[in-house]
Amino acid sequence: MHDPQFSIEMRDVSLQLGRQDFHFDCRLPAGAVIAVTGASGAGKSTFLNLLAGFDVPGRGRILIAGKDVTDEYPARRAVSLVFQDNNLFAHLDIFTNIGLGINPAMKLTAADRRSITSALEKVGLAGFERRMPGTLSGGERQRAAFARALVRNRPVLLLDEPFAALDPGLRNGMAALLLDMHRETGNTVVVVSHDPDEVKRIADFGLFIEGGRIVVAAPIGKFLGCEDHPGLTQFLRS
Repeated sequence: MHDPQFSIEMRDVSLQLGRQDFHFDCRLPAGAVIAVTGASGAGKSTFLNLLAGFDVPGRGRILIAGKDVTDEYPARRAVSLVFQDNNLFAHLDIFTNIGLGINPAMKLTAADRRSITSALEKVGLAGFERRMPGTLSGGERQRAAFARALVRNRPVLLLDEPFAALDPGLRNGMAALLLDMHRETGNTVVVVSHDPDEVKRIADFGLFIEGGRIVVAAPIGKFLGCEDHPGLTQFLRS
């Protein structure tokens, strides 16, 4: 039975990629910003890919918002994704890039079109509808990707190092925008991060992955104060 306190559950999920084994078992709180941390190659992106449906477990079950999605295609899952490289189509204008998040065939209602304009205003890109991605800065492209996530209005937002390619000033601004979006929607946010300061600034809950396993999962206060795991301690002091 699903407990509404938890928006994401991995139940004895196992996956083998090449020679590396992954095993995840966790219940993540609903309506929280959850930071996923760990060394390169530890399994952070694999964890996200399992939630998104890009990787399929060999064993175990994955639940999102109470629904078993283990065998569902990515497009049918109750998630939106924002990647480090924005995943914008270079040959399509910003309005179309965002509209595709609502309807892949671009069959948009008047309300849909208004929601796109409204989302662009909320992320500071008012009037950018007909701009092409190549004319935007890195920060502006990331804002456009956030606007697309806003119009999709899914209960879970997955972000894979979304600010890593931005300079420090832009990273802080985008992190603030993410928190504003989160407060507005009340969704669950799962964000992969290599930046301990970013984790401290935005997260309510932390995961530390090592060797394909979740070795620490705790509310952020306990996570930041954890001294029992050398890998996490090293990450927090880096």
